[in-house]
Amino acid sequence: MHSRPAGKKKQLNLALQGGGAHGAFTWGVLDYLLEHDSIEIGQISGTSAGAMNAVALADGLVEGGPEKARETLARFWRGVSKSSSVNPFQRSQLDVWMGNWSLEHSPAYTAWDLASRVWSPYQLNPLGYNPLRELVAELIDFDRVACCSKLALHIAATNVRSGKIKIFTGEEVTLDATMASCCLPYVFQAVEIGDEAYWDGGYMGNPPLFPLFHSGGITDILLVQINPVARDEVPRTASEISERLNEITFNSTLLRELRAIDFVSRLLDDGILDRKNYTRVHMHRIEATSKLITFGASSKLNPQWEFLEQLFEIGRDAAQDWVARHLQHIGDVSTLDLAAEFQ
Repeated sequence: MHSRPAGKKKQLNLALQGGGAHGAFTWGVLDYLLEHDSIEIGQISGTSAGAMNAVALADGLVEGGPEKARETLARFWRGVSKSSSVNPFQRSQLDVWMGNWSLEHSPAYTAWDLASRVWSPYQLNPLGYNPLRELVAELIDFDRVACCSKLALHIAATNVRSGKIKIFTGEEVTLDATMASCCLPYVFQAVEIGDEAYWDGGYMGNPPLFPLFHSGGITDILLVQINPVARDEVPRTASEISERLNEITFNSTLLRELRAIDFVSRLLDDGILDRKNYTRVHMHRIEATSKLITFGASSKLNPQWEFLEQLFEIGRDAAQDWVARHLQHIGDVSTLDLAAEFQ
């Protein structure tokens, strides 16, 4: 553990992207931040795998503080890896031999990918079975999550009928809400809560930033980004085109929010907006796009422990590097250059 410095802790709100198995990268980031006792987490906005990480962290935090939160996150991802024993999507022998973590050459994955383009989950899985739901129910105590007063959770889902984002917070953060946040419509049936049906929150916010704002004052938001915004090469194959479309779709609302933050910041700097009524947002980001992008989109469905461990270590390294370079800037300035993001 790091020694506690004199003075006030650095306060951060976290925005956690979704990305299937690549959420283990975020696990590594959180593990390092929880170990670093100069940092205090105030709020978390999470989508899909980001929502899973958020509820696991909150559960452990209530039960036994930061160390217990680290244990709960590790236990959750270990449980995810154990599901790979019954997962029909396995790497081909060629990919194993070449050291690839993608499933592009997996016969089961290819067959499912083709079938999902013709038949819906209501036809392929009429009983709506979701092994991930059983795992989450077993490993996460949502009664503890609901009474977590040490941080505020905001879990995003997409309302199927209205097309609008739904933010679950406080006692609304249930097993159903968490499963709604990661409900990909071509994989699972919509999750019904009350009179409404929900799909993955990534379509309307991956992750949403606005729940982390408050009227007036300063907010520091650390975005843990999994999905690449830019790619150097134009996709050529059908799978590459589909992958790129998903990346663009799942990043679109995030980019709009970042533009809005940049716009408001400039108006505040110019004295056009009253600082008492508008939030000054300092944006920060931890990402490892250059490494994650090499694994391929299909690897997001690969929960093998060796792969999750690799993602975890990449996340810890990225967090350690960010803390070393930017910890002193929290509360003072943004370390993510938003203007450069949109050039």
